[in-house]
Amino acid sequence: MTSRTLARRIASFAIGKKASEVVLLDLRKYEAPADFFVLCTAESSPQVKAIADEIEERTEMLGVRLWHSEGRRAMSWLLLDFVDVVVHVFLKDVRRFYNLERLWADVPRIEVEDSGKGIVFHDTGGRTRKPAPRTARRKPARMK
Repeated sequence: MTSRTLARRIASFAIGKKASEVVLLDLRKYEAPADFFVLCTAESSPQVKAIADEIEERTEMLGVRLWHSEGRRAMSWLLLDFVDVVVHVFLKDVRRFYNLERLWADVPRIEVEDSGKGIVFHDTGGRTRKPAPRTARRKPARMK
């Protein structure tokens, strides 16, 4: 199974547990720790656990072994490392704080959603998000 296929399957598993804001970051052409990041948001710590458990169980059924995980104690940001695919399951506020999409702003982004008729993958091409808004700046005083 390719890393792309695995990332797409994992995104589907997360959506099956009602994860929101599911995004794949395609890191294959960059010096990165994995080929893909799968990012998703949960509404509560129990949902973080449910999403992670579902991903672990379903990938194991596919014969894909989890190499490493972190965050099981706090359940606010859980990381599942499948070597070529790294999954980040966040609580909403934690995801906004760390904002990995901004950190990896130049990589291709694939947004994933449940259309009601199935899982839909929207390849946005180029960048992962719009440029960050500029902070208000004071204009320098004019020299006379």
